[in-house]
Amino acid sequence: MKRSIAVVMVLGAMVLPAAAVVGQAAQSGYLPSGAFDILAVLPPAPVKGEVRYDADRRIFKRTRALLNTPRGALATNDVDYSPPAMLRDFSCAVGVALTPENAPKTTALIARAGVDTANQSRVAKDYYKRLRPYQIDRGRTCQNPEELKHSFDYPSGHTTRGWTWAAILAQVAPDRATPIMARGRAYGESRIICGVHNASAVEAGRVTSAATLTAVATQPAFQADLAAARAEMDALRADPATPRPAACEEEAKLVAQFVR
Repeated sequence: MKRSIAVVMVLGAMVLPAAAVVGQAAQSGYLPSGAFDILAVLPPAPVKGEVRYDADRRIFKRTRALLNTPRGALATNDVDYSPPAMLRDFSCAVGVALTPENAPKTTALIARAGVDTANQSRVAKDYYKRLRPYQIDRGRTCQNPEELKHSFDYPSGHTTRGWTWAAILAQVAPDRATPIMARGRAYGESRIICGVHNASAVEAGRVTSAATLTAVATQPAFQADLAAARAEMDALRADPATPRPAACEEEAKLVAQFVR
């Protein structure tokens, strides 16, 4: 990729104040307390002796070699899940350069829905308390394990967040749904390549997000905010002055690399 990880991180830091404002605005989600129970939907975390557990071990070991590749660099980039970073990472998929400043309604919509999906992810993590892959097998990671020592594996919170962004952006810009959802899938797979989540945890993150968002979609406040975000995105994409993202062909090639 033309843009280095260091440059990406610097650009993300430049807009962190706006991200902080969004975070403060999204103190609560759309769902009333007790309106949804992910534990009744999500399959249990794999345990030793099960086929899924053995598959996780094989995938973790096999994907360590990807860290020193361009796809590994993308996985390292995907560690940052602040709103400015997520907007940047989905810009190629949407087709315009997104920032908290030029897409505030879209950013606020996803941040608020993200409270709901993150809450459900947290409930499942605390319930299953599954170890992360590098705590079971030896292997390099692209993220410092010290940053994750108080968090569990199943489901993947990053994947839950990435799928939340993808699913809502696909509704805001439906004609770009295919590349948006592909980027969301790759965002979760970055956690496998990074070595900090098992493959089953990534699958569980997608289920957590998709199931929770189905409940979120029933809320009138969400539908109203979604309509406002669509209008904002339509205007932004129609404006010839809106910058277009760079290096999208290179990113698309990396996104197309499925983790097997």
